[in-house]
Amino acid sequence: MAKKDNPYKGLGINTQAIHTGTGYDAETGAVRRPLHMANSYKLPDDLSQVNYSSTDILMYARNGNANQHWLEEKIAALHDADDAIVLASGVGALHALFWTLLKTGDRVVYPNVSYMAVYRMFHELFNRKFGVETVMVDMTDTEAVKAAITPGTRLVHIETPDNPTNGVTDIEAIVKIAHENGALVSVDNTFASPFNQKPLEYGADFVVESLTKYINGHGDAQGGAIISNDLETMDRIRYEAQVNVGAVISPFNAWQIFRGSVTFPLRMQKINESSMKIAQWLELRDNVTFVSYPGLSSNSGYAIAKRQMKNGFGGVISFGINADDKEVERFCSALQIITFAVSLGHDESLIFPQPSYDERIDLYPEKFRKGFIRFSVGLEDVEDIIADLDQALKTIGL
Repeated sequence: MAKKDNPYKGLGINTQAIHTGTGYDAETGAVRRPLHMANSYKLPDDLSQVNYSSTDILMYARNGNANQHWLEEKIAALHDADDAIVLASGVGALHALFWTLLKTGDRVVYPNVSYMAVYRMFHELFNRKFGVETVMVDMTDTEAVKAAITPGTRLVHIETPDNPTNGVTDIEAIVKIAHENGALVSVDNTFASPFNQKPLEYGADFVVESLTKYINGHGDAQGGAIISNDLETMDRIRYEAQVNVGAVISPFNAWQIFRGSVTFPLRMQKINESSMKIAQWLELRDNVTFVSYPGLSSNSGYAIAKRQMKNGFGGVISFGINADDKEVERFCSALQIITFAVSLGHDESLIFPQPSYDERIDLYPEKFRKGFIRFSVGLEDVEDIIADLDQALKTIGL
């Protein structure tokens, strides 16, 4: 679909979150975008110029739907970008990007600490199925990345802060190295969100967001986005991955995320503030073995995070307690306000243990290999969150 000019371009992120992609309903005059659950749209009378694998017009939901397009306008605006593609999930967006960019014989450099699905795609699927050379590296070590990029490297994939250890990668430095060697750079920005960090500003070619997390923010819809200023490649992604592989978002999920995104900046500001207070409290707590949060000066990536994360440091705190796997599970079960569940970025706080038997545990820094917990801070009163952590730690004798 032809991209519309954003009349709110250059305005603040709160204004763009509220207004971009909105409009009056032509039939009723309603000031909210309607939900269009149709999977098929009226075709033009002259079919001679219609390409049934294109996204130029609304014709079939797999080629795009109205709610998807309105959400794409908003996501692009949140990143100050020229284009966004919204798909069924964050993993769907990652796969669509990698599927379109990579071919047999290409080399990919990616983080040794990354989201599980990225690890699976590169460590197992793309190399075994398609003959893509995949190389893990400590992405927080610029010299190690430089050594890993060789002629034939097609893509350097970054995740910062990384999932689940909160390691911080210098986007600008990695982009410089990659571009000097003819490689593209993609950044998974889910932990940071566009409220705190906009990787395109640092030269990244593509950004991926799991819209399921902060941008939706209500734990009730799934979606993912690819964001870029490279319009030619974005058209390829639509054709090759959206239309002909089919990870399209449903109109209902697009509508839900569009609704949730309106309050995204306000929620993110609150989450940033609460997370800093909780991280500082955890650092002072006896029997907390480590706290990894980009906003703490004790974090090895603090200086980089302070430079490239403009409004705050996100809502995920990685920390350890002096406990074995079973005691960590007891701690999580004893929480009364914080929810023991996977995912992050919800209105409610979520907590999830990273067990010592995780198959990737040896890839993490040593301190993360015992009693490791990933905590996503929600919108509850920060005093209540801290009190809940305190009572649960006391429950297991810490």
